[in-house]
Amino acid sequence: MAGGPASVKIKIVLLAIAMIIALATYIYTQSLIQKLESRERQIAQLYASSLQQIADLNTTNTDFTFLLDVIKRIDFPLILTDSLNNVALDGMSGGVRNLDIDSTWTQNQLIAFLQEKIKEFGEINEPIEVYGENDVVLTKIYYGDSDLITALRYYPYLQILFAVMFIIIAYFSFSYLKKNEQSNIWVGMAKETAHQLGTPISSLMGWNEILKINSDNPIKVEDITDEMSNDLERLNKIANRFSKIGSKPSFKKENLTEVISKVIEYFNRRLPSSRENIRILLSGSKDIEVMLNVELFEWVIENLIKNALDAIERQKGQINFKISEDEKHVFIEVSDNGKGIDLKHRKDVFRPGYSTKRRGWGLGLSLSKRIIEDYHKGKIFVKHTVIKEGTTFQITLLKGEIA
Repeated sequence: MAGGPASVKIKIVLLAIAMIIALATYIYTQSLIQKLESRERQIAQLYASSLQQIADLNTTNTDFTFLLDVIKRIDFPLILTDSLNNVALDGMSGGVRNLDIDSTWTQNQLIAFLQEKIKEFGEINEPIEVYGENDVVLTKIYYGDSDLITALRYYPYLQILFAVMFIIIAYFSFSYLKKNEQSNIWVGMAKETAHQLGTPISSLMGWNEILKINSDNPIKVEDITDEMSNDLERLNKIANRFSKIGSKPSFKKENLTEVISKVIEYFNRRLPSSRENIRILLSGSKDIEVMLNVELFEWVIENLIKNALDAIERQKGQINFKISEDEKHVFIEVSDNGKGIDLKHRKDVFRPGYSTKRRGWGLGLSLSKRIIEDYHKGKIFVKHTVIKEGTTFQITLLKGEIA
């Protein structure tokens, strides 16, 4: 169920994984930012060193053309000021870099903008000072973060925001699908119950009418009461089946051939007259004993027979059960000469709610899969199918004890 302990654990695990991913992304991004900040400070220091050499009046015959190369490497906003944080507006082309300045601003507006930026850059990075003679500060270099660093600072938060939005959408989508699936299962279970009860009840009603007609024939009455007992036994089995859903069933060693034969015999004697040309046959290994819960396993065999009967649209049909084995496993193949299954729907046939029948509810094979795989620890799958030729289902069971 959507609110069950397993579902809660899954949600907690998913939330924990999301938090770990977000934290790892944040740490990695901060590492990148620190490396980029270090690189930008090195460039700013190199620029400061160049200005220092220019300011050194004792330096002669020195080529300063490399300063242009340093300036080209500056891709972050930068402002040069004097010792009192004043910007020389007449030399702005060299003193201000990578800032969006509106050409329509007045001088006062420009000064206010630059002073605001100087304050902002000072809070981000410590300014680099260039000294002249007697250690007098000639120039200060204020610089901010490049566009790349700014983007990286916001990236983890954007990722976390998108992750949270994704988790919320996924949660509500998962809850909707879960509720929809549960609704299909409840509807399917109700219809499956009615369907399971319909066969023996219809049969009992028929025997009752025949009993009235043959009330004076004791031999005929005895045969009818035997068949009525079989139908009553089936009603009891149906009640036991539904009582075992959701609980841990018990298992006993059973003769597999005998169990399947009983189901086949029951169906053969109750096929409607319109399907009298359909034969249900059993072949292969005999006297194989496996651990079974008979009530549930018979349900699987009945569902496979019903599925095959629905698939057979021709006058003469055949359903073949073949039992084989190896050292560790028992194999049951159920083949029919019906309409087959489209290859793209091979896995869908076991999904709750999926049905190709106009009035189907798509629960029989889903229940069969649960009974075989969850309870009997085996496998059930579509082994082979060809459109208009037929389908083969295979059940694989373990020979040993069921854990």
